Amino acid sequence: MTDFFPLVFLPFKIIVLGIGAYFAIKWHFDREKEEKRKAKAITTPKA
Repeated sequence: MTDFFPLVFLPFKIIVLGIGAYFAIKWHFDREKEEKRKAKAITTPKA
């Protein structure tokens, strides 16, 4: 019974960590993009 545990757990772990890493990178990228957009809106006067 314990022979199949690594065969199931390791791919599951890799998938979960991969998804977590993707969303962590996406969150930081989106946050930086939002800060740049706000800074541009503040410094750019509307004519």
